[in-house]
Amino acid sequence: MNTSNTAPYAALLLRITLALYFFAHAGLKLFVFTPAGTAQFFQSVGVPGWMAYVTILWEILGAILLFVGFKPRIVAIALIPVLLGAIFTVHGAAGFFFTNPNGGWEFPFMWIISLVALALIGDGPFSLSKSFKN
Repeated sequence: MNTSNTAPYAALLLRITLALYFFAHAGLKLFVFTPAGTAQFFQSVGVPGWMAYVTILWEILGAILLFVGFKPRIVAIALIPVLLGAIFTVHGAAGFFFTNPNGGWEFPFMWIISLVALALIGDGPFSLSKSFKN
């Protein structure tokens, strides 16, 4: 089987899935915790409260850009610091497994690996950018 014919669709699936995860994550901060509540949480873990608003905006903008396929390789790399921040400020101390109290770093790390994979394999079809070559 020649996987070069299906690889672009794997990139598309990964790109859309990552976009939906970032939409969901930003939505949690916006609609469940609220921006003010998220800012308060950030402060409780030693991060300036204003970074909550930057993070929410970063996640929404990143999700939109991934979804439409605008420079997804660059966007994928640009979203990694959000997840590293989550690992270093909250999830890292909770151990590996995400089912641990306060959630471990397992899920955010896998999310980072997925972003790196997208950056490596390219845009996929139905993308505003066309860096993927068949």
